[in-house]
Amino acid sequence: MSEIKPASPPRRRRRADAERSSAAILDAAIRLLGERAEASMDDIAEAAGVTRQTVYAHYSSREILLGAVLERATESALTALDAAELDRGSAPEALLRFLDASWQSFELLSLPLGRRDAAPSPEEDEARHAPVLERLLRLVRRGQEAGDFDADASPTWLLAATVALGHAAAEQVAAGTMTPPEAHAALTRATLRLYGAAPHNR
Repeated sequence: MSEIKPASPPRRRRRADAERSSAAILDAAIRLLGERAEASMDDIAEAAGVTRQTVYAHYSSREILLGAVLERATESALTALDAAELDRGSAPEALLRFLDASWQSFELLSLPLGRRDAAPSPEEDEARHAPVLERLLRLVRRGQEAGDFDADASPTWLLAATVALGHAAAEQVAAGTMTPPEAHAALTRATLRLYGAAPHNR
């Protein structure tokens, strides 16, 4: 007699359950850390609807969970930037689309800055920013060649200053001194001045 295989193997169900739990934990972490950077693992577990033990089964430390949050932010940024079609239109218009698309990720990438012990190392921070900055570097060079951006400014300096402005804007939101729309508007104005681009009308 041939053996009848179950229609839905327990191992497959367990894997699917684990993936759902991991996603729920990560979503809860992003939401809570966006509201208050000091949110604990217990807070995240409660928001995700799982036990503290389940959180630690997926992310064995707060630092590892924060790393996953940053990875998600980077992936979201790249998806949004590719959808923004930075090679289309004038360079200043593309720069505005870059800032719009990356704003949410700037906030997420700055979340750990409120906790000195959880901040990523310079090497980790550079690695996470690298694919985003590759796209911005192409845009900067295109704008300088077209005369839309300051040709005397070093492209690498513009990139570093853009990242610093993005972090500063996100920190102002985290400190409660600016609302997200206010910080985004200030970031946009400062970046356009930095690049020597014409002011925008919005």
